[in-house]
Formats: sequence, C-alpha cells, structure tokens
Amino acid sequence: MNGSDPMSRPIQVTVPGTDERHYPVIIACGVLGELGDRVAVAAPAHRYALIADSRVAELHAEAALMSLEAAGCRTRLFVFPAGEWNKSRAAWAVLSDELLACGFGRDCAIVALGGGVAGDLSGFVAATYMRGVPFVVVPTSLLAMVDASVGGKTGLDTDRAKNAVGAFHHPRLVVIDPELLATLPKPHLHAGLAEAVKTAAIRDADLFAWIEAHAEALAAGDRDVLTKLITACVRIKADVVSSDPTETGLRQILNFGHTAGHALEALAGLGLLHGEAVAAGMRLEARLGEAIGITEPGTSARLDAALDACGVPNLLDGSIEAGQLLEAAIADKKNRAGSPRWVLLRRIGDVATDDAGLHTFALEADPVLRHLADALRTAAESADS
Repeated sequence: MNGSDPMSRPIQVTVPGTDERHYPVIIACGVLGELGDRVAVAAPAHRYALIADSRVAELHAEAALMSLEAAGCRTRLFVFPAGEWNKSRAAWAVLSDELLACGFGRDCAIVALGGGVAGDLSGFVAATYMRGVPFVVVPTSLLAMVDASVGGKTGLDTDRAKNAVGAFHHPRLVVIDPELLATLPKPHLHAGLAEAVKTAAIRDADLFAWIEAHAEALAAGDRDVLTKLITACVRIKADVVSSDPTETGLRQILNFGHTAGHALEALAGLGLLHGEAVAAGMRLEARLGEAIGITEPGTSARLDAALDACGVPNLLDGSIEAGQLLEAAIADKKNRAGSPRWVLLRRIGDVATDDAGLHTFALEADPVLRHLADALRTAAESADS
C-alpha cells in the first residue's frame, strides 16, 4: 500500500476481444451525486432502468434517481425483494417482463444499484434482455465494491448450485461511493472484509500485512481506511480480469475459498452471507493445502487471525460433516470431469499451480475427505479457543 491519493484517477478494466474496450471504475466519496453525468457519457441510452432490491431502494434510490434525472437520463425504478434467495430465475423473469411491459427497447440501459445480488441479477437481465443491453454497476456493499462489481460475471442461483445460470457481460462503468457504506450493517461490512482478505491472500502479501495492521479501523468502518482498501482490491481485480476476462486461467485464483464456501452456502440453503461462507472456505482450503504439503505451514493460522481481527465470524462449529461438504462441492459449477477444483495457496500473496501450470487442483476424493475432516475439526477448535 502506498500513500498516493486513491481517487486520483479511474481504474481501467480491459475487456479483450475483437472490439477491445475499457471501462472505468470510479472510486470517490460523494460520487453518487455525479452518477447521471457519468452514466450519460459511458452508457448513452434512450431510457434507463434503475434496478435495486427493496432495502437498498429505500436507502439510496432517491439520490440515484435525482442524479440521473438531473443529467437528462429518463429513468424508471424497478424494485425486487431483498435477499440472496431472490437471485433467481423467477426474479429475472419478473424484471424482464416488467421492462417489456414498460416499453423498454434495445436502446435502453440498465443501472444496477445494490450489493452482489443486485449486480448479478441486474447484470444477467442486461445480458439477456433484447440479446444484451449496456449496464452500469453502483455497488452499495463492501463485498460488491471490492470484488463483485468488477469483472463482468452475472448470474442466478438455482436449487442445486450457486450462480449455476449466468453470463459474462461487462459493465460500461462502475461507480463506487464509499459513503454508501455508512448504512451497511456491521455483519455485511465484515463479510466484505473477508473478500478483501481473500484478494490480498492470493495476490499481494504487502496488502495482507496492511490489512493486519489496520484491521481494527476496517472492522469499525473507518471511511478513509476503507476507501484505500477498496482501491487496492479493485486494482488487483482489474489486473486479473483484464488478463483473463472469461476465467480460463489466472482469473481462477479469485475462487480461493469458494469451492468450500459455495458448498457451505448450499448446505445452509443460501442462508449465509457470501463473505462469511468464503471466509470459512478459506479457513478450510488453507488447512487442506497445508495437510497435503502445498501450502506453507502457518498460513491457515495467519488467515484465521486476520479474519478474526476484521470481525469475520468463524462458522465452522463442528456441525458440518466432511462427506456432506464434499458432496455439495461436487455440484459446484467450477467442477471439471465431475471433480471439484481447489485453489490452494503456496503462501500468503501467492497461489500454487499444479504440474501443468494450472491454478486449480483436482484432488483424489479419499485423501480430500480425510483432510477435510481434519480441517473441519481444527477450524472448530480454533473457533472455540
């Protein structure tokens, strides 16, 4: 972490392809008031659909609408019920039908206002409506600011797996206003910090050390410290996504903690905060890596300490069985040839690669089951200590 002004200029994300383009990520306190002017330039359209969940709509939709209308952007608000369980095919169908009923055509654009659920759902609506329309992301949760809003992943959950239906559909613009975090409940703030810890753990040992040193201020919601963290994480995410936009190589490192984390979410019926599940997944996968000799000893203890200091609860209380976890992991969309793929650290700031240079590991079921059982036991012991 350096001492430069984190808001000096937008962070550019490259979208490779035949029509290679870039989109900016703007991070600045108070920038929600400039949303309309920035949207009009980045995503010009005849009409705009502002999509938010019911909770976020009450808090921030009026300010977003005022900015959009002041800039001459004809905008209509569409609200869906809050909750991860509404990131569904049913909610997608309702929103798509409402857009059609209101006469939105191919010359419209969508503005997603909210956390990861709103971004994923609105993005998938944008990817599929009229075979694809432009969209803009305005994240309101820390998890969405540091991770979900950047990268173009959109998707829906099904009864069988999280994000099982989706598309890559990159936004034209991401607008991040850290002042919006003032209304974020503390459990959601801490869950977002888990994703920030993940970002540092896979790519930047210096950032990880910075998080350790500033954990108290981060957990308390210090706006200036959080702004620096968001900026650092977005720069890392932008760099990884720009080099691998469709997750065929390097981008797979962003899934550290997600193989076990998504399995835990499935077992809980999507009742967990995503960041809390990922944190539990990191605790397990670091222990798994240590057990099979890939991850540097002591890594899991350092991860535990950082997550604890950031206020992220340890959900591994001994009630989860290794067999259940592995069975749920097998259903995850990241599987190849029916086998879960595991992202394992070499050490803090560095993801290990297998003999073929891949960033994920296919591990034999019997040893994984045994090591997962040990990991679940030691993680539960750590939570009790």
